[in-house]
Amino acid sequence: MKLIYLLAFSFIFSSAFILAQNKTEQDIDVAYQNAKKGIYWALSNIPGKKAKLDHDLIDLDNLYSNIKLSKEINGVKVVSTGFNNSNVVEITIYRSYESLKTEGYNVPSTTWEGD
Repeated sequence: MKLIYLLAFSFIFSSAFILAQNKTEQDIDVAYQNAKKGIYWALSNIPGKKAKLDHDLIDLDNLYSNIKLSKEINGVKVVSTGFNNSNVVEITIYRSYESLKTEGYNVPSTTWEGD
């Protein structure tokens, strides 16, 4: 009888642990998706003259992503931080102007002036 209780308890405990782990993974995935949205927004909105751009994606009083874009020599650097509840995911990408043009993004000009 004790064996049955022990097996039932271990099954319940392990299933609760798996459910908690799945919830955490889902929260991280949502934060990752929000960071990706920030990357796509930044690549679609590269400024013409400014060397740096800071922007927040906010909807319904929720902060989804914080984006920092800076123009580098022959390309751009984008740092996007995605948020979901208390989870934060940061993605940093570097893209050359040539690769952005081949991917279909509108690159204003390869020459730029400071802020």
